[in-house]
Amino acid sequence: MRDINFRYYYDPDKRCPHIYLHGVTEEEVEDVLRYPAEDRRGREGSRIALGKSRDGRYLKVIYVPDPHRDSLFIITAYDLAAKPLAAFRRRLRKRG
Repeated sequence: MRDINFRYYYDPDKRCPHIYLHGVTEEEVEDVLRYPAEDRRGREGSRIALGKSRDGRYLKVIYVPDPHRDSLFIITAYDLAAKPLAAFRRRLRKRG
């Protein structure tokens, strides 16, 4: 696997990466982005990755590919839960 540079949106009010506000770690985000179960277009050039971390947590990660090769800017990440999680699992079952 090639080396990817991950950069995180830093919340200026809370003075920490925004993912921390959702209880998500950098390691979990990087697990999902390295091996996403789904990766689709989002709004305004963003991408949405869905997947499972090594710890078994299902996450939705919103990011923007940087203009520089092998670099991603992570905007936010949070748990998939309830109906979105059920729909994601159905899609995974359909794919086999």
